[in-house]
Amino acid sequence: MKFKKEKGPKLTTREVCTKIWNDRTAYLMSAPYVILFTIFTVVPVVISMFFSFTYFNMLEAPQFIGLENYIRLFLKDDIFLIAIRNTVILAAITGPVGYLLCFFFAWGINEFSPKIRAIITLFFYAPSISGNAFLIFTLLFNSDSYGLVNAYLLKLGLISSPILFFQDTKYMMPLVIVVILWTSLGTSFLSFIAGFQGVDRSYYEAAAVDGVRNRWQELWFVTLPLMKESLMFSAIMSITGAFNVGPTVTGLVGFPSNGYAVHTIMHHLEDYGGQRFEMGYASAIATVLFIVMISVNVVIQKIIRKVGQ
Repeated sequence: MKFKKEKGPKLTTREVCTKIWNDRTAYLMSAPYVILFTIFTVVPVVISMFFSFTYFNMLEAPQFIGLENYIRLFLKDDIFLIAIRNTVILAAITGPVGYLLCFFFAWGINEFSPKIRAIITLFFYAPSISGNAFLIFTLLFNSDSYGLVNAYLLKLGLISSPILFFQDTKYMMPLVIVVILWTSLGTSFLSFIAGFQGVDRSYYEAAAVDGVRNRWQELWFVTLPLMKESLMFSAIMSITGAFNVGPTVTGLVGFPSNGYAVHTIMHHLEDYGGQRFEMGYASAIATVLFIVMISVNVVIQKIIRKVGQ
């Protein structure tokens, strides 16, 4: 049976002002973050949305052109459609898989003693804090005979000439996905580690009394409901990372990639905003990416809220 939540009495304007004044310390402490967030996040987003309806080359005053940038984007820009396809493929694979890898690695590592857990956590987290982590894969899959993979394949007689791994469109996407997954154990991973550490062991003892018999039942009925904040935060970070893979891709295959095989929306944005300086068109691309990311975040949050219910 569902009970209707009763609404409390409405506060008068004076009561609201009094409540704000009583909580003034909290508002004062949060003011720096709110101000900085507004200046460096909210304001740029609003300005970008405004410029998306203009022609703006940074030399002349913006000229309002309505929906022309969006019409060009979806109906006349074939490269953007390729970028959407590649971005969806990368995000659909690296986002969920990276999220699950972070969770299950953190779940397994949590069972070790504190010292061993710290060492293993550093081992898994190190690739994400190394800005040049992809260089390892560049050495492994170098296009000449000095690349380790090519060297062994040539030695075994499996190939007659080195494979151009990061120039051949057949290999580029799978290799990029592997590198992104390898470097995805970052903030989300640490968030899960912290979340597991924050679960009071007494909950598991109480669950055992109530009939929970194995680790999977503990995970579903005890751990996940108590880690919703960590789950939510990690989901947001994973989604953001999945859509923001431009620098990693550029480091591996260059810009633009051969045949636009791994060209993403971020690359398209960099092309028009950072090189062609068509800021109105670039703002339209940024707005589309922003809407997509917000929409995916909303869907993921709704799914996570149902965990353990």
